[in-house]
Amino acid sequence: MSTVTLGVLLMCTFPAGATAGQETKTILFLGDSLTAGYGLLPEESFPSLIARRLKEGDLPFEVINAGVPGDTSAGGVRRIDWMLRRRVDILVLELGANDMLRGLPLDMTRDNLQAIIDKTRAAYPNVKIVVTGMLAPPNMGPEYTAEFGEIFPALAEANDAALIPFLLQDVAARPELNLPDGVHPNVAGQQIVADGVWMVLEPLVVALAGGLSSTVSSVVNAVRAPLVAISADRAQGGEVSGGAR
Repeated sequence: MSTVTLGVLLMCTFPAGATAGQETKTILFLGDSLTAGYGLLPEESFPSLIARRLKEGDLPFEVINAGVPGDTSAGGVRRIDWMLRRRVDILVLELGANDMLRGLPLDMTRDNLQAIIDKTRAAYPNVKIVVTGMLAPPNMGPEYTAEFGEIFPALAEANDAALIPFLLQDVAARPELNLPDGVHPNVAGQQIVADGVWMVLEPLVVALAGGLSSTVSSVVNAVRAPLVAISADRAQGGEVSGGAR
């Protein structure tokens, strides 16, 4: 079964780490190949690294990786209703990069992302939204590049959502942190992406978990060290698997 099929049918669900009496909450990562962990094992994607941190701390969160390689913002609109059949407490919205690569109208991308947020909030009014920003390469032209980059902070501000300014911060354009295609993070790159996402996600998790900030912090420190070691070993050994879109 292909990665795309897994993303559609199972949405790569990672079980929660909850103690007795705690209500399990759900974090939905809705995205494209960057969320899916293109070219890597499912457990090496940044959503699964987030899931591991939560599970190690017995925090009552289930992570759903709904990343589909090649997906656009329009694809996200088509998929979101089906995903909202189960409760969503935090939505991490990572779409738009493929719109940019295809040169799609920016108004279309903006409207589609807004529609996903609107549908999610209509179903679950108390849902927390995290918008992940992306940047366009200079060859798209200065006007398109600037306007594309402005979509994400404007969307976050308009919807009172948390913002990750640039998902691939400290990873993009660094060959040692990306697969041979130069676009998708490798194992070490995914760890850096996970760290950046966690910085924004942690306050939301703490609030929903009842203010367990000290527990969360200790878990992150305890879990991150072995993950970094594993990432370094994998990167040095060249153990990066390939994958098709």
